[in-house]
Amino acid sequence: MINYYCQPMYQPVYYGNLSFINHSPAYVATNHYKSNPSRQYPDVDSTILEKSAKSMRDIMKEASIVLNKLADSKSFANKVMYAAQHSDMTEVERLIQSTGITSKVKTTFNPDGIMLKLSSSIENVECCHLTISLRWL
Repeated sequence: MINYYCQPMYQPVYYGNLSFINHSPAYVATNHYKSNPSRQYPDVDSTILEKSAKSMRDIMKEASIVLNKLADSKSFANKVMYAAQHSDMTEVERLIQSTGITSKVKTTFNPDGIMLKLSSSIENVECCHLTISLRWL
């Protein structure tokens, strides 16, 4: 836990020719703990970061597919919104998957709009996700 010492600084407040009216204390936090410059860090291995970035790139392509379908097809957007307003979660998920995406999608909605969370895994561990929030009211 980092401890901070707060040193008060008083700033007097003057109003025109009147004498001292009030003071408002301002505190400055100072960190008395310095980092250790001789600390050894492990060697950098960006393999997982690279795989995550590639997975995210794929998720973004799939997000574009869904967004294009919602933006370009009024009938599709109406079907999604109608199913959501009737709390038909299976139909909403079926419609989203019918766009041809392969990513795992978690869909939630409320009276204001819909939220899609597309995610991907590397070696059975979720590496990245993309959340899309769209408003319809």
